[in-house]
Amino acid sequence: MKVLITGATGLIGQEIVKLCHQSDIDVHYLTTSKNKLTSEKNYKGYYWNPNLGEIDLDCFKDVEVIIHLVGASVAKRWTNNYKQEIVNSRVVTTNLILESLKKEKHAVRHIVSASAIGIYPDSFQNYYMESSLKEDTGFLGEVVKKWETAVNEFKTINIEVSLLRIGLVLSNKGGAFPKIANPIKQGIGAVFGDGKQWQSWIHIEDLARLFTYVVEEELTGLYNAVAPNPVSNYKLTHAIADHLAKKIVLPNVPKFMMKLALGDMHILLFGSQRVCSDKILETGFRFKHDNITQAIEDLIL
Repeated sequence: MKVLITGATGLIGQEIVKLCHQSDIDVHYLTTSKNKLTSEKNYKGYYWNPNLGEIDLDCFKDVEVIIHLVGASVAKRWTNNYKQEIVNSRVVTTNLILESLKKEKHAVRHIVSASAIGIYPDSFQNYYMESSLKEDTGFLGEVVKKWETAVNEFKTINIEVSLLRIGLVLSNKGGAFPKIANPIKQGIGAVFGDGKQWQSWIHIEDLARLFTYVVEEELTGLYNAVAPNPVSNYKLTHAIADHLAKKIVLPNVPKFMMKLALGDMHILLFGSQRVCSDKILETGFRFKHDNITQAIEDLIL
């Protein structure tokens, strides 16, 4: 099998590429950086510039499945211009691939796209399943709705669609986890707000396995990409501190202070979504890291 991956050189993409190669799946990937282009037997890069509508159509040659990961980080201050970049990096890229396939003879039968649990509203009580009709009315909800709508358009050209709504990704190579753990290591870690907000997390190894599992099992539809046991911000912070043999001595960080410092982006720290992974478990997928304490032990060597 041959897959095309967008975002292959990113944190999650690199893990998925490794698993693809272990399963003898050849990888084509798209990159906006010409110095990241390589050409190996099982790993070949192609240039694209979505903002200019440019894409090397050879990227689709013999590809059966697209794994769509690309998207500007939401962990950067949300100015009006950057908000538009967050949306465009997801929607414009998706539309470019779709329109390109409409004009090309191709073998693509399935797209497996990243999405986000940010579509679910902030709540301390609700337990969100994929069938939930409640949607966040803020910026994150808007992003995910536009993103998923764009990906679902692939159905109009008879390509199967899978959407993985990703939670807080835990990796020691980047993303949120080092930013949480490093202050704790230095003795300046603190709980955000009252610490009761739910954080639905997933270990990066399981997330990469989940993408390749959906590809190999040909699963379609919506799936929550989160571990089975969400935790509170308080528990996450203290579990890291316990493993590092550190004490959380600073007072909790007030919400208003982070809103002043980060603007709208503060919702990433204070938003609460308790998200259910039963649907993917019922297909037979098993998480290697389903307990936050064990996941932290794996990440902090």
